[in-house]
Amino acid sequence: MKAVRIRVRGQVQGVGFRPFVWQLAHELNLVGDVRNDAEGVLIHACGASLNVFLDRLQTRFPKLARVDAVEVEDYAFGAMPNSFEILASGTAGAETRVTPDAATCPECLAEVRAEGRRHGYAFTNCTHCGPRFSILKQLPYDRANTSMASFPMCDDCAAEYRDPADRRFHAQPIACPRCGPRLWLEVRSTPLDIDPIVECARRLKAGEVIAIKGLGGFHLAVDARNAAALTLLRDRKHRPSKPFALMAREDMLDALCLLSERDLVALRDPAAPVVLMPSLGVLPEAIAPGIDTLGVMLPYTPLHHLLLDAFDGPLVMTSGNLSGEPQVIDNDEARNKLSAFADAFLMHDRDIARRLDDGVERADPPMVLRRARGRAPDTLPLPPGFENAPQILALGAQMKSAICLVKNGQALLSHHLGHLDDALTWEEFLKANADYQALFDHHPSLLACDLHPGYLATGFAETLGLPIAHIQHHHAHLAACLGEHRWPRDGGPVVALIMDGLGLGDDGTLWGGELLLGDYADYTRIASLRPAALVGGDAASREPWRNLLMRLDQAGLGDLADQWLAHQPRSLIRAAARNGVNAPPCSSVGRLFDAFAAALGVCRDSQSYEGEAAMRLEALVKLPELTDVTPYPFGFDGQQIDPAPMFHAWLKDQRANISASVMAARFHIGLAHAFCAPARDRVLRGEARAVVLSGGCFQNLILHRACLAALVDVPVLVHQRIPANDGGLALGQALIAAARTARVAS
Repeated sequence: MKAVRIRVRGQVQGVGFRPFVWQLAHELNLVGDVRNDAEGVLIHACGASLNVFLDRLQTRFPKLARVDAVEVEDYAFGAMPNSFEILASGTAGAETRVTPDAATCPECLAEVRAEGRRHGYAFTNCTHCGPRFSILKQLPYDRANTSMASFPMCDDCAAEYRDPADRRFHAQPIACPRCGPRLWLEVRSTPLDIDPIVECARRLKAGEVIAIKGLGGFHLAVDARNAAALTLLRDRKHRPSKPFALMAREDMLDALCLLSERDLVALRDPAAPVVLMPSLGVLPEAIAPGIDTLGVMLPYTPLHHLLLDAFDGPLVMTSGNLSGEPQVIDNDEARNKLSAFADAFLMHDRDIARRLDDGVERADPPMVLRRARGRAPDTLPLPPGFENAPQILALGAQMKSAICLVKNGQALLSHHLGHLDDALTWEEFLKANADYQALFDHHPSLLACDLHPGYLATGFAETLGLPIAHIQHHHAHLAACLGEHRWPRDGGPVVALIMDGLGLGDDGTLWGGELLLGDYADYTRIASLRPAALVGGDAASREPWRNLLMRLDQAGLGDLADQWLAHQPRSLIRAAARNGVNAPPCSSVGRLFDAFAAALGVCRDSQSYEGEAAMRLEALVKLPELTDVTPYPFGFDGQQIDPAPMFHAWLKDQRANISASVMAARFHIGLAHAFCAPARDRVLRGEARAVVLSGGCFQNLILHRACLAALVDVPVLVHQRIPANDGGLALGQALIAAARTARVAS
């Protein structure tokens, strides 16, 4: 009878793949063996149903698995086995994929809620769910190399762990109340001798702020229906208006959000991200001031399920950190840093190996805004033509930092690290760099970083003693989108519409509203938004009135600026712009959003968090108003897109008392048309094969949809799995560096 050797590559360890193979082989009366090794899963099999076996390997695998390849070759057993067995793992290594953390599966949740030895146990898990990356200290992924090493298994757990027919076979975080982590509630560092879940729910109902240790860090939780509790949390955290994330059971969602089937699919994903959905407006305004969406996640650990069951209502679950700092993960660190915020602490004694923020996503259209817990450290296969790419380390940018490792035809984009201006986030960046390289045995021969010499990541690259590719910021956005879609290295040029905050251009000025024609290796800037002075540098990003002043002056509406901004130091700002004193020219669409928001009276004087003005401007637009709305006009001389005509048209609307909602819609659609028309023209003329949309501004749902509508008759590539913002930048940097290396080699 024919025998085969089967190599399965992909995310196939720590996901129940071996017991799946064992059960399938027994069902089909095959003989042979299966094991984990450094390359994935290795199977030897013999029997009459081999073809059925091979088909099901690729179509019925465990839900956390991701099969990249199944390679089959003939095999000859030395002595024909009489059964099918699971063998001890071979040598594991850095080719092994690490599975992201996964939300509690239905089977484990049923156990937690039913009578039995795991009834009410907050750390129940199996091979289909539970902590993975957040507890891993080193490879191979064995219990001894995780935060579970200090919890010896009891006899019952050990029996489940050894049984191939059990769904906890080789589930490294396996635990029960007899042998696993424990949960407690403490006040002023003193544990309370009381049911921690029941008491935590009682305190939340009483309006207290509770610090809760989760999977990848601490959250600060309050009752989402209690306006006083929300105000208390905002006052304590000095967070006046940035939206809070919510956690709610699925049966609560219809009362909170306009929920679609796509939203439900995204919410139920094992990654359990925060999903942005239209709000029904039933919760206090303090949840998300000025914003018409809610960011909601389902409970994703047994602890969260138990708490939501006891509390029976939606909770705010916001990052437990000091303003601007990374999320707290250590118990003592939480006591030291969060005691000023929290009235009590819901703690446990399982260590968190690495900080993982909650991911943030949209479902319709699908987009990842923050790639974090549940998505990292998933890998992406490199596009065709990059098979021989060397090992590369790309270091990303300054904001929404993430790094990217290229090795053996795969790109590994790290979890979200944060804004490197913060000293502790910078420490996290250095730790993550060392962590990822050690964990995945990565030895780069080439570095890639941003062109901006003032970025900390760029300076770090200079210290490593390796060849460096300095990559222009917006070219990296272009390449990141191409790479996500596995656009071939020789796939031909695209025209990229890049809209973001800002990045350093090749000419030494600040860019942020660009039309680029190019591919992975090269690009040409074919058009841009007309630049305006960015007076005060970072201050202009915090104070939208500065951008409005520059744009009104540029449009010949200085008298209006004097009237509307009479209380601001206009003469000083104008003098700085005129003399070029800390006032670099900037083509940023992000700053144009700020300027127009200020024109409508939105965040005119200041914004308290990045993107607040643009998000509030987006929220003014009601989607039905996008139909039959006349776009505001923009000028275009073949090289620069000029917003001056738009401001004149807006002024007419302002004087005619047109609603702010309509004016906001006209701005979004006019901006989309202004950039899409020349991009579309390049494709129709055969100069480009597709249009790429990238940059943080494309997180804006109105702009995103308006651009797709304007480009309906040409191919368009948009981000779905990789952030359009700077969180995806490192992937683009790595691909550009690899493409240029290949070009030199050829």
